[in-house]
Amino acid sequence: MPTGVALRDVREQLFDAAERILLRDGPSALTSRAVTTEAGCAKGVLHRHFEDFDAFLAELVLDRVARMDAQAVALRGSAGSGTVAGNLADALTGLFESVAVGIVALVTFRDELRARLRRSWPVGLPVLTEAGAMIASYLRAERDLGRVAADADVDTLAPTLIGAGHLLFADRTGAPPEPAAVRKMVSAVIAGVERQ
Repeated sequence: MPTGVALRDVREQLFDAAERILLRDGPSALTSRAVTTEAGCAKGVLHRHFEDFDAFLAELVLDRVARMDAQAVALRGSAGSGTVAGNLADALTGLFESVAVGIVALVTFRDELRARLRRSWPVGLPVLTEAGAMIASYLRAERDLGRVAADADVDTLAPTLIGAGHLLFADRTGAPPEPAAVRKMVSAVIAGVERQ
């Protein structure tokens, strides 16, 4: 029997617990016992709903990737308003202040998880690949509006922004980068293509 809180949506409670652990303690602290303890349920609950812990982690990653759809819609909807650099800086901050950095470390850390994800996500790291597509889509929209140069290579700019953003946010132990530092990095990357 579960202990602690009543379990209404078990999968979501377990995913949320895992996300809190990733954000607070990093991927090395993520175990099935830690997840069930954080969720306030019995140890066996996770294994009743998932084949094993790596299956749980794979579904967690794919669930968090799916949640990026709303962020992608919002970013694309911001095309034509504010500044291109400001919109990109806000999007990257939102992305990397979420569980994205922890998921990247988790996927890198666990061989079996990578192997499972390859079955449904054959190329790239799920969160970063989706983020790159989100940024590229936004840059295309801005290019269509004339705020980004017509010859801008958005398919190169997007992963460049993702990589540089990841480096800024990768240190989980220190303070997150200041908004001005994120905006400075974005401005440097898009300097040759942003139109006023």
